[in-house]
Amino acid sequence: MKKVTISPVEPTQPLKPLLQIARDLTAGLGSENRYQRLLDATRDLVPYDAACLLRFEDNLLIPLAGVGLKESALKGQYHPDHHPRLKAIIESHLPVSFPGDSKLPDPFDGQVIGLDALPIHACIGLPLRDGHQLVGALTADAINPGAFDHLDPTLLETLAALAGAALKTSSLIESVERLANHREEVVRNVMEDRVARTGDLVGSSVGHQSMVQQINTVAKTDLPVLVTGETGVGKELVAQLVHRNSTRSGEPFIEVNCGALPENLAESEFFGHSSGAFTGAVKARAGKFEVADGGTIFLDEIGELPLSLQASLLRVLQSGEIQRVGSDTPHRVDVRLVAATNRNLEKEVAEGRFRSDLFHRLAGFPIEIPPLRKRREDIPLLTHHFAEKARKKFNLVSVRISDEALDTLTRAPWPGNVREIGNVIQRATLMASTQSPGDVTELKAEHLGLQSQQHHSFPSSFGLIPTHGNLKDRLEAFKRHLILESIQEHPENMAAAARFLGLHRSNFHQLCQRLNIS
Repeated sequence: MKKVTISPVEPTQPLKPLLQIARDLTAGLGSENRYQRLLDATRDLVPYDAACLLRFEDNLLIPLAGVGLKESALKGQYHPDHHPRLKAIIESHLPVSFPGDSKLPDPFDGQVIGLDALPIHACIGLPLRDGHQLVGALTADAINPGAFDHLDPTLLETLAALAGAALKTSSLIESVERLANHREEVVRNVMEDRVARTGDLVGSSVGHQSMVQQINTVAKTDLPVLVTGETGVGKELVAQLVHRNSTRSGEPFIEVNCGALPENLAESEFFGHSSGAFTGAVKARAGKFEVADGGTIFLDEIGELPLSLQASLLRVLQSGEIQRVGSDTPHRVDVRLVAATNRNLEKEVAEGRFRSDLFHRLAGFPIEIPPLRKRREDIPLLTHHFAEKARKKFNLVSVRISDEALDTLTRAPWPGNVREIGNVIQRATLMASTQSPGDVTELKAEHLGLQSQQHHSFPSSFGLIPTHGNLKDRLEAFKRHLILESIQEHPENMAAAARFLGLHRSNFHQLCQRLNIS
């Protein structure tokens, strides 16, 4: 068999610059490099002394890069109505050549480096378009009046088409980079805010120190963490600290409140959906697990998760794969799971409301947060911590807490735990600030509003129940009171508020809507 030798075909000299521009369209270059390489390639075809690449934006031509031009020429913006040559270029669909004796002033006369007084003699301009849309212009100037006479018009049209595509591509890349930078900044600020909020995990008691030690122990691992404790003890803050102290701290921390998820949309919220998967799914959307890839997902109120979704969640934890609703394509995700609940999940398992296999999968490392009444020695620290936060919030000079107020706070039952004491201190500081004429705001026992409220730190709504009227109206008012009281007891967990009244969550929401309770 005869051996065949294959030799590469070299492009002809005029095509080399065009080939370079085409290759740069897909190269991983920054915008400035793209613009400069475009002008360099153009010079191999067009023997210019000065050139400028301009973007058309908001009816202005804005220089992006230049060769042979003074810096002042590249810092301005050019309105076509004030520069007839530029206007002629962008209104044309073909390259425009201006004769050496053209009466139209050139915007770059006197702007060529080293030639202050001498006007430009030869000028061509290329309108740069993406389809029919004008995206910019490329101008080339030469001192020699006949420098551009030999140029092939078809070659110039090809150059203009490629340059237009290059400019459009660079603009799109810049837009994507700006969006990515913006989102990165948003995520960074959110994470900084979350880190700042972890300061609310304050205490020195044995129970508090044991909890902190457990957080530090498990954070560096990838074990799933189950945080348990009463409403208001700070389960979210513990989850944030686990993430902050982990090797994933630079990745997303995505929080999902399982108690607030509508059951019919919960799977889409977790795993995403494809376009047209259900009514209202206009476009594809990533779920929380996909967004959290590489980071941590925090499933708050995991005990409220319906049994149907518990099975789907278990499959994800076992396989590490999620599948969008309406899609047959699985996606692998690398997510660290932290869950929290104020329910006794072992009891829920025994009564058939929570899957045993999911419970054991979640409880890789359980952390129980003790209620405030079991660590009263932390109350003075928390009081001063929240008082300082209130001082900054209300722009006060100084906040002092009386001994009587501190004693009242230490003896209070605090059914709402740390969240409740924070709300009480904030409200009391504001009240005290209106009654303290000097620089020192003294927080007294009467500002706390706890004396006549041995079991709750919120005002009773019984006074709103009418003592007259028909039975229906008075019953409705009483129902309204009970619901409001339950919501005040569980301000951030409507499912718990419903359970407190012995109602199913969906019935509770319907009753709230009927009674105009938002």
